[in-house]
Amino acid sequence: MKTVATIFFIIFIGTAASAQDRNETVKVETIEMGIVTETAASKKIERKQEVTRLYRFKNSRVKKELSFATKRNSPKMA
Repeated sequence: MKTVATIFFIIFIGTAASAQDRNETVKVETIEMGIVTETAASKKIERKQEVTRLYRFKNSRVKKELSFATKRNSPKMA
């Protein structure tokens, strides 16, 4: 009886859902934009001379920062 009621309920809901009349058409507002054919003048890039440091070894600062040791890293005698 439970299965018959379930099948009847599913068929009833399916029929009711398909019987809905939806003729609503959604209109979307569009925006017209023209094509720009003029180009702007290019800007001059100012070049600044900056001083950079040269290290003797590549990535020496990075290696120094990554090789830090804390007090808890040292071995202890038991």
